[in-house]
Amino acid sequence: MIRISANPAIDTAAKLVAVAICMFAFVFVVMVPLYNVLCDALGINGKTSGQAYTAVQSGVDEDRVVTIQFVATNNEGMPWEFSPSQTVMKVHPGASNDTVFNAYNPLAKDMVAQAIPSVSPSRAAEYFHKTECFCFNQQPLEGESGAEMPLQFIVDRELPRDIHTITLSYTIFDVTDMAQGAIATR
Repeated sequence: MIRISANPAIDTAAKLVAVAICMFAFVFVVMVPLYNVLCDALGINGKTSGQAYTAVQSGVDEDRVVTIQFVATNNEGMPWEFSPSQTVMKVHPGASNDTVFNAYNPLAKDMVAQAIPSVSPSRAAEYFHKTECFCFNQQPLEGESGAEMPLQFIVDRELPRDIHTITLSYTIFDVTDMAQGAIATR
């Protein structure tokens, strides 16, 4: 082995720095794709599709009612006021449903946000179809202004009969630095 230095303290510090760099690379380069692959393979975490669902005419199950709960959470450091216009909806599987989430940017500066959805119970995620969702795109908002962000969805008629309540949760993140001037007036 080639010695970097004759001083063992410097050797130890260099090794610790190398381990820290490797750990950082593992978390940000390997963990996220590995996590996504495992969630897809095991059907866990209630991840929903990031693309619009194309509705297929299959009829509405008028004999069945499913409760949809809406939850809005801000990621740490996100200053926006973010909330669903209604926290609970009763829907029939197969029916198209509409609601909105409200956002307000209290800061004087323009910002861009991205909402990440999650469905619980996780096995309901494959039966919860968003036909239009603010989560499909980044949401620019000028300073000290608000917006209504639409959501359209269908609960699939094939939803297992033992699932009576679905919770759709959104966490909103500040992505202003990544958006690089994509602010538009709403």
